[in-house]
Amino acid sequence: MRGRNVLAFAAVFLLAAAVLAQGSGDAKAKPAKKASAGKAVVWPAGDVKWEDAPGAPAGVKQARLWGDPAKGAFGALDKFPAGFSAPLHTHSADLRIVVVSGTVIHGPEGKPVVRLTAGSYLSLPSTYRHTTACDKASECVFFLEGNRKFDVKVVGAGKAAAKKKK
Repeated sequence: MRGRNVLAFAAVFLLAAAVLAQGSGDAKAKPAKKASAGKAVVWPAGDVKWEDAPGAPAGVKQARLWGDPAKGAFGALDKFPAGFSAPLHTHSADLRIVVVSGTVIHGPEGKPVVRLTAGSYLSLPSTYRHTTACDKASECVFFLEGNRKFDVKVVGAGKAAAKKKK
């Protein structure tokens, strides 16, 4: 089982690195609209379409690779601007993350932060409480895979909203 996890990690890392690597001037392949079994998907870095991440603060970008993060299981490349920071939160989905560039700062609740540089791996079970940030030195790019739709549930946000209504 451990060997399989190491191989899966290596494959995901190589996929993410290949997508972000500078494409040569010869590469004119167009992104596939929808991956299907047995078909290759080739996206030179210049063809990766970065969009504003739905529901995220300004500056957070996403390039969907498969699935739809708003509806269910997905794979995507995400990009945080330098200095980005998210408060203590959880997610509904189990997430797997591979840092491609920059330094992601992961803060498990009640524990010291961990600085994750390129090649680092992070697996977050749903409901795991943590903060997420990007070092101010440069933007952060990472591969993100989720088993359900993506969301961010800020810890204590529901209680604050309830107090305002009273």
